[in-house]
Order: sequence, then C-alpha cells, then structure tokens
Amino acid sequence: MTELLDLEELDRNLYRGLNEDRPAEHNLFGGQVAAQCLMAAGRTVPEGRAAHSLHGYFLRPGRPNLPVILQVHRDRDGRSFSARRVEALQRGEVIFSMSASFQEPRDGAEYLPEPPVDLPDPETAPVMDEPWLNRRMLELRPFDSLTTWANSRLWARLSAPLADDPLVHACALTYLSDFGTGFANVEVEGLPKGGPSLDHAMWFHAPIRADGWVLIDLAPRKAGGMRGLYDGAMYDEGGTLGALLAQEVLLRPWSPEQIERMEQARAATRAATGGDVAGG
Repeated sequence: MTELLDLEELDRNLYRGLNEDRPAEHNLFGGQVAAQCLMAAGRTVPEGRAAHSLHGYFLRPGRPNLPVILQVHRDRDGRSFSARRVEALQRGEVIFSMSASFQEPRDGAEYLPEPPVDLPDPETAPVMDEPWLNRRMLELRPFDSLTTWANSRLWARLSAPLADDPLVHACALTYLSDFGTGFANVEVEGLPKGGPSLDHAMWFHAPIRADGWVLIDLAPRKAGGMRGLYDGAMYDEGGTLGALLAQEVLLRPWSPEQIERMEQARAATRAATGGDVAGG
C-alpha cells in the first residue's frame, strides 16, 4: 500500500502512480485508482486539512500494464475547506474522475450511532478465497461461511504497517471500501450479487487506522435497470466509525462463460496454495 500511494510528481498538479500485481485480473482494481486520486488531491491542499469526502465515477476499465497519470485541478481553497478534482488517465483517456473535499479540523457537538455488536473475532474468521486477491498486501475475512467476494460484512486489514499520516490511512480506507457487496444476501431471480463499479462516494468521520482490523458493513438500498445502490460504514476493531460510503454497481447477469472462468481461476488458486484458506 505504501508503494501504491508513493506517487511520482511529474509536474505541478501532475502525478504518476504504479499498479499492484493482482493475480487473475485483467483490469485495474477500482479501489486502487480511487485511493491514488485521493492521495494526489491531498498533496495539493494546505497543511493540516484532512480528507472530508470524495465522489468518483468509473468511466473506463484500467489497464494493469500501464501507469496511471493523475491530474489535479485546484478548484478552491476556502477558510476551512479545499475542493479538488482529479482525473486518472491512461493513454490520454479518463478512466476515473473524482471530486474531493478536505477540511481543517473543527470541534463541535457530536452524535454517533451505536456500533455493531456481537461481531466475530477477526483473528478466527475464515479467510476470503479469491484468485484476484493480493494476499501479500491485505487480509479479508468475511462473516459468513462463504469465503468468496460476495459478502456484505467483512473484516479487512493491510498486511504491512503504514506511516502515521491521516491522509495515507484515508487513502487506504478508500482502497478497502471497494471490497464486498451490499447485495450478498439479496436473493432475487436474475439479480447478480454484484458487478463493476459505476460510482463511489465516501465521507470520512474519524481517523481510524487501515493497518488494523477494519469492519466493512454494507446494506442494499435499491436495484433495478441493471443498477444497484448500496451503502455502508467502516469501523475499527474498537467500534469507532471511521467512514461512511455509498456505491452503485452494474448488475448485469454473468454469462456462463464468465462464471466458468472465475471457477477455473479459483481452482487454480486453491491448487497453488494447497487449499489452505482456513482462518485461525
């Protein structure tokens, strides 16, 4: 994660990011591009302003064999807020666009909902079993017995420690927020559990660490017209609410060929790892 967020500055407002090596994937992971966009934006704001929110649109599939060029537009620096727009480019085309806001911390009255209760121990939960998962960089542990991507509640943790920088952890949470699906437990004929991301939004509320266990808790809101919207929250292991999120995905039914390719990739991953995916 540290390497992904260590952007190369090419010129004022212009950065280049590297891509992670994800097995069995032909497209860039959307969470990676969103995290790098937030980092690029954060590098241009006045010191002391923390990530407040982001709104992004996934426009084209990203290519993992090409670097991502990040162009920042400095829309405004106000007394306490900074607004930025970022375009992620490959071969001159925008693959992802983001608006981001940063705020100087302020004290004020507070309301907090009760955190989830009766959570399973992340150390003993089952390990997610997916061929595209970069296990050298992170751990994903779903609540349900299913160890595939189709889970709406899961623990996530980066494998290596991160620097004590709130911007780095906000970007890492952005990366983690693209895992799971709010439709995991929805059983409607012809409705898939998830699909490619269309747009994504986050609101940051407390500086929780992404190199400790983070609870991703997602819930469905509406599906129709091959689109589905879900929202959710991200907590640390102690129950602190770090961020809220909303995501819309394309719910186009998978073809038999796509399902077969995924199952073949899973079988190859199990064979390569000796089938060792149990938690604890």
